[in-house]
Amino acid sequence: MAYHDQEWGQPLADNRRLFEALILDGAQAGLSWITILKRRAAYRAAFDSMNPEKIARYGEKDIARLMGNQGIIRNRRKILSAIENARCYLTMMEGPVSFSQWLWNWVEGEPVIHHFKTPAEVPTATDLSSRISKELKNRGFSFVGPTIMYAFMQAVGMVNDHLITCFKHPGRHTHKSPVLIIQR
Repeated sequence: MAYHDQEWGQPLADNRRLFEALILDGAQAGLSWITILKRRAAYRAAFDSMNPEKIARYGEKDIARLMGNQGIIRNRRKILSAIENARCYLTMMEGPVSFSQWLWNWVEGEPVIHHFKTPAEVPTATDLSSRISKELKNRGFSFVGPTIMYAFMQAVGMVNDHLITCFKHPGRHTHKSPVLIIQR
C-alpha cells in the first residue's frame, strides 16, 4: 500500500532512479512485484547503490558475489543483464539527450492519463511499450520486453494507470489515502 500511495505512478525524471527502476523491473520478469520490492534494499546494497558507473565495471568476481547473495534474485541472466544495461545506459548518457529525456520524449514529456474503471481493463503491454522495448533492445539492453517496459512506464509515471476510483488518479479531487475496512 505504501508503495502504491507514495511511489507507483509518480512521474520520475531522475536519470539514476530511472536506471534503478529499469534494473528492478527487469529482475521482476516472471515474478511478482512484491518479491522485488521486498528485496529492493538488498539490491541497492548488492549493486553499489545502483550506481551504473560501478555496475558497468563488474567482472566475474562481482558476478560470483551476486550469485551468492541470498538477498537478491540469483538469476545469472538477470545479473548479466543489469551489468550490460548499465553499460548501455552510460552510452546513452553520452548522447545528445539524457536517459530521462529519451524516455519522456516517447510521451511528449507528460504522463499518459488512462481512465480505466477495473483492473481487467489495464493492459500488460501496449504498442508504445513495444516500440520502446524494440528501441532499447536495438541499443543493447535486455530484459526490456514490452510487458516489462509497460510495468516500468506505470511505475515511473510515464502512464497513469491508477483506476478512476483511486485517490491517485488525476481526475480525483481527494488526496486522502484509501481506507481499508477489515471485517472481523
